[in-house]
Amino acid sequence: MNDVVLRTKDLRFRYPTRQEFALDGINLEIHRGEFVALIGQNGSGKTTLIKHFNGLLRPTAGEIFVDGQLTDGVPTSQLARLVGYVFQNPDHQVFAETVEEEIAFGPKNLGFDEEHIAEITQEVVRDMGLEDYLDEMPFMLGKGQRQRLAVASVLAMEPQILIVDEPTTGQDWRECIRLMDLLKPLNEKGHTILVTTHNMNLVSLYARRVIVMLAGKIWMDGTTQEVFSQPAKLTPAYIKPPTLYQLAHRFCPEADISAVVTPEDLADLLYERLGETQAKSHAGGEE
Repeated sequence: MNDVVLRTKDLRFRYPTRQEFALDGINLEIHRGEFVALIGQNGSGKTTLIKHFNGLLRPTAGEIFVDGQLTDGVPTSQLARLVGYVFQNPDHQVFAETVEEEIAFGPKNLGFDEEHIAEITQEVVRDMGLEDYLDEMPFMLGKGQRQRLAVASVLAMEPQILIVDEPTTGQDWRECIRLMDLLKPLNEKGHTILVTTHNMNLVSLYARRVIVMLAGKIWMDGTTQEVFSQPAKLTPAYIKPPTLYQLAHRFCPEADISAVVTPEDLADLLYERLGETQAKSHAGGEE
């Protein structure tokens, strides 16, 4: 098993204005190189959880470890070197006059030298498809471009772990796919990726592990196929599996659909089931 880069131990958190716990006894391990999706309805605790990993929120009780280090007392600025956080709304973190200045801001604050800042800027604008916008004002960019700029500005600080909160909010399907297609090679390069999202189709296409949150607790945790192949268990969390899994469960309720990942997998399963039905029909006719 890969190294554990994020770990929580009996994590509990309560907002000052509420009596109930927003997080209630979270024990979780995230391993280096994973691509994890945290899903759940609004208020389930997923955004509250991820904000603990870089110190935006601090536990009411329990412990958090980042790359083996207890985060108690560690400044958020120091945690940002390890855990990059991209907000749901890119306008909450984009502020510079040009795209280039936006990307360079974080590395400058971390003390990177000018040569390295130039190199990392060139790398992240290429990774995020922003080469043609370096001199543009960030707020003149489209929503999808601003989202990619927010990711680029975080990546420029070279964190080991990238957390992206609701990366597809307010974007059309094409822009959603484009962003996720940019996150995937980052994961392949070694970045640990955590995303929160309500888009189950994107989860099924990109995540390799799914954590379902319900009422401040972890309700389910497993591979994407393991989680989505249990629609009845997902019901209390008000989550419907992607259409692919719903079709597989509808037409092949007795089959093992844990291996259904792509439309081709579903087609193979249906053809197999059709062949079995035809074979039984022929056998019955011969009798």
